[in-house]
Amino acid sequence: MTESQGSELIYEVEEHVATVTLNRPEAMNALTRSLYAQLEQAFRDAHRDPEVRCVIVTGTGRAFCSGDDVKQIMLGEQRDETTQRLRDVRPRPTPAAAAILECDKPVIAAVNGPAVGWGMDLTLFCDIRIASESAKFGELFIKRGLVSDLGGLWRLPAVVGPSKAAELLFTGEVIDAQEALRIGLVSQVVPPGELLPAARAMASKIAANPPIAMRYMKEGLRRSRNASMEEMGAYVGSSLAYLFTTEDHREGALSFVERREPVFKGR
Repeated sequence: MTESQGSELIYEVEEHVATVTLNRPEAMNALTRSLYAQLEQAFRDAHRDPEVRCVIVTGTGRAFCSGDDVKQIMLGEQRDETTQRLRDVRPRPTPAAAAILECDKPVIAAVNGPAVGWGMDLTLFCDIRIASESAKFGELFIKRGLVSDLGGLWRLPAVVGPSKAAELLFTGEVIDAQEALRIGLVSQVVPPGELLPAARAMASKIAANPPIAMRYMKEGLRRSRNASMEEMGAYVGSSLAYLFTTEDHREGALSFVERREPVFKGR
């Protein structure tokens, strides 16, 4: 196992699964400029590390992430840094958001408590969301006189549908875990003590699969949001043309005919 820890974030890798843990429990894991930077770096590291096949993101304490630290980012000195970046001629997406969305490994959000504001957006940047019974979700940006990040405006409509997304974005309503399950925002709701075991069990299933094919599968899902049928057909064809040449494909086929579990090596 490899492990690194910043003052506000813990990053661990064990058995091909990276776990990214927001670590400001005294502030409900609210995001500071430094935590944004550590979160971005953690996902850049996971993306580059060939040993990592899946990523879990979660929080310490009673919250997943309560969004921006209002005193530091919205009212303090860090406000000017954010405003300056957004005033660029061609402003880029939030760097941490881009790092998560560009990570080519599947990402699971293990939502252990409130995920509001950018905390809800963080869950939406992930591919799979598993919630504790104590989780809550809310796009609170409208309550602060702001618009949401890419999570709310780009990902949320694709996850829950345009009408429900508009309702959540326009009202800033906070919903509980069972409502999140009902509308398809999360795929599982489990008791608090079972959250990380459930997330790790899912991550282990994913990590056991061939990593090259998994990267192509995730990229295919990403492209499918905006691509035509013809464009997706071309992507499928070019992907299969390469994947048929991999050792992992041969292992998958051989293990099937030999009636044994495959061992994929990422080659």
